[in-house]
Amino acid sequence: MTDEFQTAFWTAKRAMAVAAEAAYNRHGVRAGQQFILQCLWDTDGLAPGEIARRLELATPTVTRATTRMESAGLLRREPHPTDARLVRLRLTERGHALESVIAEEMTRLSERALRTLDPAEREQLVRFLGEIRRNVG
Repeated sequence: MTDEFQTAFWTAKRAMAVAAEAAYNRHGVRAGQQFILQCLWDTDGLAPGEIARRLELATPTVTRATTRMESAGLLRREPHPTDARLVRLRLTERGHALESVIAEEMTRLSERALRTLDPAEREQLVRFLGEIRRNVG
């Protein structure tokens, strides 16, 4: 069962990553960046460390991603108003404009991935994935 679980999880994760990359790349967003964008759509002007905490990532991971996002014209860095060591990440006009587009891509990708599961199975899958994260986290 261990090998079956590991293989099933890895292949599902890989298939989702490939599909996500295709869906978001059409809009100049790399897979994973949609979650950083979601944080900024909710609260523009967050520091990289704040985003890292919300997404349960390391701050250097967020910093690298946001550097790429800045180069892609999705956001800009601004000095923190009271702490010169920090920056605030602000969405550009382009970053703001992608909110509904990326939300639609996320919905389509989720529907595609879950299309053969009924609502109860979908809830159960999400619950099980949360349990796995807690078990190994």
